[in-house]
Amino acid sequence: MAINMKGKNLISINDLSKEEVAQILETAEIMKLRHYSHEEQPLLKGKVLGMIFQKPSLRTRVSFEAGMIQLGGAAIYLGPEDIKLGQREATKDIAQVLSRYVDGIMARTFSHEIILELANYSSVPVINGLSDLLHPCQILGDLLTIKEKKGRLSNLKLAYLGDGNNVAHSLLFGVVKVGMDIVLATPSNYEPKSEIVEQAKKDAKKMGSRVEIIHNPLEAADKADIIYTDVWTSMGFEKERDIRKNVFRPYQINQDLVNRAKDDVLILHCLPAHRGEEITDEVIDGPHSVVIDQAENRLHAQKAILALLL
Repeated sequence: MAINMKGKNLISINDLSKEEVAQILETAEIMKLRHYSHEEQPLLKGKVLGMIFQKPSLRTRVSFEAGMIQLGGAAIYLGPEDIKLGQREATKDIAQVLSRYVDGIMARTFSHEIILELANYSSVPVINGLSDLLHPCQILGDLLTIKEKKGRLSNLKLAYLGDGNNVAHSLLFGVVKVGMDIVLATPSNYEPKSEIVEQAKKDAKKMGSRVEIIHNPLEAADKADIIYTDVWTSMGFEKERDIRKNVFRPYQINQDLVNRAKDDVLILHCLPAHRGEEITDEVIDGPHSVVIDQAENRLHAQKAILALLL
């Protein structure tokens, strides 16, 4: 039975039930098939998405804007200089005013508190396009990619190597919802937030899956079905880049590390990639890499989110 998600916010995958996650992925699969069959899908005809950006973006902006157009709607880009969140005008005022103009708000921000405040004061759905804490839309696209390539989501091992950042946090929430095991290998002092790990472990226990946080990248990659990485220095941490490059060097995804995984391992990276740092050219351009399919699936997963929420 279809679950009515109209009017719901998407702030964190943790807020979604496993049934809602499944519905988003199933809807995305149908929409992707129809997209490649050149079927029109005017599900959001007359609807408008307001898109707030504090950070530069390729995939988030283009995938959301293209998604709205493909569903018969429209999107309005609001860049850092357009509204100056919390500077020129209070965030709660922006949320309330935008709610009178648009049918949904997507925001890509530095502070997660801004996302929460927008959601608190908006009367239309708010979608977290990225915050310093979470990146839920990315992970829903990732799950769609894994399901396409592996034919299933449960009983797989995903190894994440690198920084315990917003992508790692949303991966923890996302993979346990679908019964997948996850092993995160990070340097000491760069682990994901403990409260997120604990919540993910509670969900994993219900689903019969496993969450493990370790410091050995080779152990994490051993017999993995999926290896995932992200940049070592996220936006906002540029001053730490030289330090991080030294600390994270053992966590690089190179061919030697890939050879420890299963023969049919998938290599995922949410992009943009710093080639030669967290991943080598040989691996990201190699036969196991699905990073371009993964980037495309942001479009289809987000179309499903938009259609279900707006």
